[in-house]
Amino acid sequence: MKLNQSELNLMEIIWGNEPIKSGELVRLAGERYGWKKSTVYTLLKRAAEKSAAVNENSVVRSLVGREEQLSEQSEKALKKGFNGSLSMFLTAFLSKERLTKEEAEELKRLIDSRTEEK
Repeated sequence: MKLNQSELNLMEIIWGNEPIKSGELVRLAGERYGWKKSTVYTLLKRAAEKSAAVNENSVVRSLVGREEQLSEQSEKALKKGFNGSLSMFLTAFLSKERLTKEEAEELKRLIDSRTEEK
């Protein structure tokens, strides 16, 4: 599913507070993004149409996990911006960013755990 940035912002609130009453969702979205009630309900309707969230009896919950959605978005960005090349992405990212030793070790462990044995 393809959620736009506003829908993802709404989902972040839902993921962090679910299950959440729709009135509370409106309040939190208003505080965080300055959205009006109509905006929140429009975004919630679109998220529901995309099977990302559901509003039952004024209680909202997600139908898709945060990690799953972010992974899907990352995959699409990688394919679109870097021809699917993770190494090209990392090269571009690391050309401007510095990693702490802890971050580097964490990445090494992750790469080792995901490396295919031949």
